[in-house]
Amino acid sequence: MMRTIFLLSLLFALSNASVQDFCVANLKRADTPAGYPCIRPIHVKATDFVFSGLGTPGNTTNIISAAVTPAFVAQFPGLNGLGLSTARLDLAPKGVIPMHTHPGASEVLYVLDGSITAGFVSSANAVYVQTLKPGQVMIFPQGLLHFQINAGKSSAAAIVTFNSASPGLQILDFALFANNLPTELVVGTTFLDATTVKKLKGVLGGTG
Repeated sequence: MMRTIFLLSLLFALSNASVQDFCVANLKRADTPAGYPCIRPIHVKATDFVFSGLGTPGNTTNIISAAVTPAFVAQFPGLNGLGLSTARLDLAPKGVIPMHTHPGASEVLYVLDGSITAGFVSSANAVYVQTLKPGQVMIFPQGLLHFQINAGKSSAAAIVTFNSASPGLQILDFALFANNLPTELVVGTTFLDATTVKKLKGVLGGTG
């Protein structure tokens, strides 16, 4: 009898427990390691769960002839707390997404159009490279250096997804040369000479 009462009490408690289905980001508040604070449910709209920006090609008239259109939590508040995000990649002929990492997420790339050569370098310095056609998918494990290059003569496009609402981004070239780290320290911690470092800093807007 006592066992039955206990089970009924437990079921009643579970049925009345508060379940938070989502947490649409309040972008007016500060981000935290756990994500943004939630807006009040009464203010949540269906449009908070819809993002339309991936349907339009990005502007590839830049130094890398490529564009990334993000749908991270800052652009798509409904992702907050759900552990995922997405983005669109557009690469003009000879376009490249340079060597970079996402400290906070693994990545899945799905090719929409064109031909893309993509690859990553493992922590053991093993290299994995593949040229992808439309419909093919490649994964890039969290934190590893990786890249994408347009391998064809026409424009290419892809959709990428991440297992974090804020995957983070660090581009290797910019990390080394687009900052104020003194040239002598860059030279001393790499195999590059001072002339090359200064030239790259000039191209990428670095100082020091």
